Amino acid sequence: MAQVLIRDVPPEVVERLKVRAQRNRRSLEAELRVIVEKAVEESIEDMLAEVDRVRALFAGRTFGDSAELIREDRER
Repeated sequence: MAQVLIRDVPPEVVERLKVRAQRNRRSLEAELRVIVEKAVEESIEDMLAEVDRVRALFAGRTFGDSAELIREDRER
């Protein structure tokens, strides 16, 4: 498994993370792992929500083949 090193984390942030880890009955390392995993999951969920939003914008619409327009443009 990969390892990640984060430098220059302010001491007050580390302390708050330790408190959070203790509250969740996890080690600091386990708490950080959960935070990183959730951050990745949220970005995927946000991305999928955006895809759904764009699909809804074009729902029911059909689009013609643009190949002929591209050929004409290239011939200029």
